Amino acid sequence: MSEQPKEKPPKAEKKVKLPAEGPRAKEKAGRIKDPASTHVDEHVTHEDPTASLIPNTYQLSPNKPFPITTISHILKEEITHRLRDVRYDPVRSREMTLTLCEVIRTRMKEFMISRYKTVILVHIGQLNGQGLQISSRCLWDPNFDTFVSHSFKNTSLFCSATVYGIYFE
Repeated sequence: MSEQPKEKPPKAEKKVKLPAEGPRAKEKAGRIKDPASTHVDEHVTHEDPTASLIPNTYQLSPNKPFPITTISHILKEEITHRLRDVRYDPVRSREMTLTLCEVIRTRMKEFMISRYKTVILVHIGQLNGQGLQISSRCLWDPNFDTFVSHSFKNTSLFCSATVYGIYFE
């Protein structure tokens, strides 16, 4: 008697183990990204295709230094002008920090500071005789990176503004 070939049993489907529940469970499973990072990605613009045609400069130092005195003058002028007679209000203070950051950034763009990335921080708070310490940390090249800071206070509020100039090689 001849034996008939045996049929192979169908292979069992592989089961994919999903990670435990949590805010990043779906991201780890490869399904979707975290909604917060997706929101940021929506505003990213694609680079100009002609940008890749520009050759590298291999420039390791700036042509001119970061204009510390000019930016210090801008900080003092804008903060004093906008907050001189203002009373502290939590809602209005939030709007004022955004406004001050935008105004300072716009004034700095007039100087066309090349190869420097700028970070502008503005803090406004109620003046009640309390103490406040503001600190920051980052990778820093002491030869080219710098910052400018200005503090202001009137009868009801205080303001601290800092502009960081980080050289971008």
